[in-house]
Amino acid sequence: MPDVLIATDAPWMREAVESVLSGPDVTVRHVVTGSAVRAAVHERAPEIAVVDLQIGNMGGMAVCLDLRLEESGGRVPHVPVLMLLDRRADVFLARRSAAEGWLVKPLDPIRLRRAIDAVLAGGEYHDDAYLPVQVPLPDTMQRSSGA
Repeated sequence: MPDVLIATDAPWMREAVESVLSGPDVTVRHVVTGSAVRAAVHERAPEIAVVDLQIGNMGGMAVCLDLRLEESGGRVPHVPVLMLLDRRADVFLARRSAAEGWLVKPLDPIRLRRAIDAVLAGGEYHDDAYLPVQVPLPDTMQRSSGA
């Protein structure tokens, strides 16, 4: 039974994550401050922490780094983190904080479910929505010859 910890102070984001986790075999816990994540993990380590990058007093990067430091000190077990990012530039922060996965907002149920499943399975999920779209340019150099 997956135990999921959601860390966000945005009610709509909590609802979006919970909507893809519904079921009798899933336990969902929620904290509204980044500083409450460590206490929640000490109480009972979740199988995944879904962390919003923008939480009022302690953002997602700080939360992830704090969990990694606690883990390296042997105070908590490893907790995989899926970080919810606001923009493309935030991918740098997710990488630097050693998050197992990230999604760039706006969230959609399909990508969110894929990301959670991948991280719960012990893998990683790196959303490619942040990559710039490459549009092929028309070849204006070719001209038809009348010959």
